[in-house]
Amino acid sequence: MYLLRKKISLWTIAVVALNLVTSQPLGAQEATDHDTSYYKAYPRHLLGRFYFSRKYTNVVLGAPRNEPRLRYRPNTTLNMGVGATYRGFTLNLAYGFPFLNQNSDRGKTRYLDLQSHLYTRKWSYDFWGQLYKGYYLRSDWLKDLTGDRFYLRPDIGVTLLGFSTYHILQNRTFSYRATFIQDEWQVRSAGSWLIGGEMYYGRVSADSAFVPELIGDGYGQKGVEKLRFMDFGPGIGYAYNWVYQKNLFMGLAATINLNLGFVKESGEGVQHSQITFSPNFIYRATAGYNSEKWTASLSLVGNRVSTSGANTSYNYVISTGNYRATLAYRFLPGKKIKKVLEPLDRLKQ
Repeated sequence: MYLLRKKISLWTIAVVALNLVTSQPLGAQEATDHDTSYYKAYPRHLLGRFYFSRKYTNVVLGAPRNEPRLRYRPNTTLNMGVGATYRGFTLNLAYGFPFLNQNSDRGKTRYLDLQSHLYTRKWSYDFWGQLYKGYYLRSDWLKDLTGDRFYLRPDIGVTLLGFSTYHILQNRTFSYRATFIQDEWQVRSAGSWLIGGEMYYGRVSADSAFVPELIGDGYGQKGVEKLRFMDFGPGIGYAYNWVYQKNLFMGLAATINLNLGFVKESGEGVQHSQITFSPNFIYRATAGYNSEKWTASLSLVGNRVSTSGANTSYNYVISTGNYRATLAYRFLPGKKIKKVLEPLDRLKQ
């Protein structure tokens, strides 16, 4: 099922359910499971947030040196939303208001984007569930050939399903939640090695060849209308939170996976499949301000899944991500709110 220009993010309900499973109990260990001189946790505080976000799933076709890469983009909405976090549980609701989105010349994209990023004390989990239909290609050289600013491809559809998990080795001094969830506060710089793995299933399809007929002769993917792949493999990475005078921070993290996979290309006169070996990347970046009560940040979580073509050395890349600007306030809930939150307190006991 596809949604036309995602309006209310019902996926957040599923995120809450996943948090029920993956969030680490914080009851008796609140003061002992990490070094409080490096970061502070606020499990009994309620954090409310206001944010803007935009998700995307791009498809990039590799090209010879003398030809430009073809980058197909979806016309996704900029969403404005509110959310809350309490004792490790998070709920966000967002809406793509029309006044924020005036890009009708880029065609329409129907999409359901289920990506979710969960951070516990010792582990990070990434879930990818991208269902997209409708893309555009923006290129000055293509405009010279067609006369249009955007080359629209409403027939291109993308499915990407995946999961990754990484163990945070230096979790007593390093906190992902401080920079991405805001219910903790990193007061001293620290980093951590990350060890884990991932797996993906992907499918890209269209009613005609991915490469426009006007330029098809220069690309190894000429004639390909469908691509399917599956890959998996181990990975390693590093994350670091740099803190200046306790309040200002910048966080960077990256992992690389060495994946073994199977890929199949098909189309008019094309039918190829092979086993491939290719690296994938997950990257995170954030910067902002954090304190006892207020926090503000800009963040990006991105993923680059690549696979080699079965009949060409030029690869395909599915690039997904989520940009977000957040303003949040952390406070102890009053008696009335506390009563509403009692079920979450019992789950943490």
